[in-house]
Amino acid sequence: MKEKTWTKFPVLFSLYIAQSIPMSFFSTVIPVIMRQEKYSLESIGLLQLVKLPWIFKFLWAPLVDNQARSTKQIRSMIIISEIFYAIVILSIGLFDLQTDFKLIVIMMIVAFIASATQDIAVDIFAILQLKPSERSLGNSMQSAGSFVGSLFGTGVLLIAYHYFGWTNLLVLLAAFVLFAIIPLLVYRKPVAGDGEPKKRVTMADIYRFFAEKGKHKRVLILIFYYSGIIGILTMLKPFLVDHGYNVKQIGFMSGIFGTSIGALSALAGGFLVKRLGRRLSMYLFLLTALAAASWFWFISFSTPSLPAVYTGIALLWGSYGLCTVAIYTTSMDIVRKGCEGTDFTIQIVLTHLSSLIIAVMSGKVGDLVGYNGLFGIEVLLCLFTFAILFYSIPKKQTNEDF
Repeated sequence: MKEKTWTKFPVLFSLYIAQSIPMSFFSTVIPVIMRQEKYSLESIGLLQLVKLPWIFKFLWAPLVDNQARSTKQIRSMIIISEIFYAIVILSIGLFDLQTDFKLIVIMMIVAFIASATQDIAVDIFAILQLKPSERSLGNSMQSAGSFVGSLFGTGVLLIAYHYFGWTNLLVLLAAFVLFAIIPLLVYRKPVAGDGEPKKRVTMADIYRFFAEKGKHKRVLILIFYYSGIIGILTMLKPFLVDHGYNVKQIGFMSGIFGTSIGALSALAGGFLVKRLGRRLSMYLFLLTALAAASWFWFISFSTPSLPAVYTGIALLWGSYGLCTVAIYTTSMDIVRKGCEGTDFTIQIVLTHLSSLIIAVMSGKVGDLVGYNGLFGIEVLLCLFTFAILFYSIPKKQTNEDF
């Protein structure tokens, strides 16, 4: 009887959602709480520093690769990182936002370092556990876990804060992180290549990855694949505010409806990639991004109706979920043996950096040319990305083409 392999997917989902809920809470809910406590905008802005570990995690990805050479070592690293993550979250709950703000920010950065380390280890676990034919579904779990984590972290926990208070909420958050380890403790299947000797990974391997023939094409894809929707995602809430929607409406429209669509599209994306293949899916998912950008450009000529806005949000978050699955899956395809954590991390970090730059520029561009001009530029970026894909992906597709 063929061994069931579906059990690995709930394990991955639980691990990815465990890291995303606290992250969403710290980066989006705490600023709301701080503003209620009359903190200055400057102090709230400094809170964005907690995200730095997720930008710079490629620096210690080689260390994680070197310490994750067997099933036992990978499991131990994930469990230890998760426990440490939970302990730091619990400790943060013991301090007061008003009197211990700087200390809390430092501890949040430490928590994000633990979370980023856990993420690298989980990525290694996923790459070694998943067969090439399973990677699309595995990355559906990763992407959907992130979207569901954002949904709970930004919506549910903000409501829970008013009922449970600061300390009790952080205790619950820490307990959830520990609870998410249970599926991994139960799952016992060894990873591929368990026990085989592996080379030692160094920082030079990051350079070697980009120096390989054809990798400049991959870099272009990573930089531009999200470019046609990131600016819209960044300016969505200001766009809604300027069209008369209140905070409660925007919270539901973007934070609940939009994120839910993102999670569902990520789940669907895995099945589509498996059925259609990597190459066709990359084009198809980018087409949905073009549809989203074109829709927002079209409705920005006048005051859009509520159904038009919801349609745009569904297209935007749906395309984001699909594109995320495509990027994650193709990133797994080209990792080198023994460098799984390093190679995957540097690719995803590159998408984060390019998205950050586009997000910052979108505000300045929006001020200069307005929403209509900004959304029009996003349409052009989508079309430009189609040209990049045509240049970068050969007609005869293999995993190594990405």
